[in-house]
Amino acid sequence: MKPAKTLILTGDTGVIAPPLSANRVLRNTYWLLSLTLLFSAGAAAMTVALQLPHPGILITLAGYFGLLFLTVRLRNSGLGLVSVFVLTGFMGYTLGPVVSHYLAMPNGHQLVMMAMSGTAAIFLGLSAYATASRKDFSFMGGFLMAGIIVAFLAGLGAIFFAVPALALTVSAAFVLLMAGLILYQTSQIIHGGETNYIMATVTLYVSIYNLFTSLLHLLGFANSNE
Repeated sequence: MKPAKTLILTGDTGVIAPPLSANRVLRNTYWLLSLTLLFSAGAAAMTVALQLPHPGILITLAGYFGLLFLTVRLRNSGLGLVSVFVLTGFMGYTLGPVVSHYLAMPNGHQLVMMAMSGTAAIFLGLSAYATASRKDFSFMGGFLMAGIIVAFLAGLGAIFFAVPALALTVSAAFVLLMAGLILYQTSQIIHGGETNYIMATVTLYVSIYNLFTSLLHLLGFANSNE
C-alpha cells in the first residue's frame, strides 16, 4: 500500500497540489527577491530623478503595514505576487528621498555605494553560510521578534523626540537584527519551516531594506564628523 501524499490547497484557486520542496521554495524566493529588488530600485531611482518628497513617517508606516497585511492575506493566491510588487515598489518610493539626502552630502555617491556593497556582502555571505552549513537557526526567532519590536519603538522615539544618539544606536541594532533575520529566514526555508516563497521574499526584502538604510545612516554620520 502506497503512503498517502500530503496535500495542500493553493489559496483561492481551490486546486489541490503537493507542498513545495525546500529547494524549490528557496529557488522561487531568490528569483522573486531579485525581481522585487530590481523593481524597488527602479522606483527609488525614479523618485531620486524626479526629486519627489518623502511621504512622511505616518504615511510610510500606514502604507507599509497596510500593504504588508494585504500581502499576508493574499500570500496563497496569484494576487499575492501583485501585492508583493506593490509593497516593494512603495518601499522603493520611500527610499528615494532618503538616498537623495545622502547623495547631497560630501562624498554622497561613495557613501551610497559603500552602503549598497556592504548590504550585498552581508546578505550574500550570510545566505551562503546558512545554505552551506544547513544549521538550524530557528532558536533565534523569539529573540529577533522581541529585538525588532524594541528597536522599532526606539526608532520611533528617536524620530519624534529628535535624539541623534538613540537613532544611531537603533541603526546599529538593526544591522545586527537584520543579519540575524537573514540567517533565521534562510534556515526556515531550508528546514521546511517556511513553505510560502511570497512571505519568505517579503521577510528577506525587509531585512535588506533595513540593513541598507541602517548602514547608510551609520556611514553618513561617520562622514559628517570627518
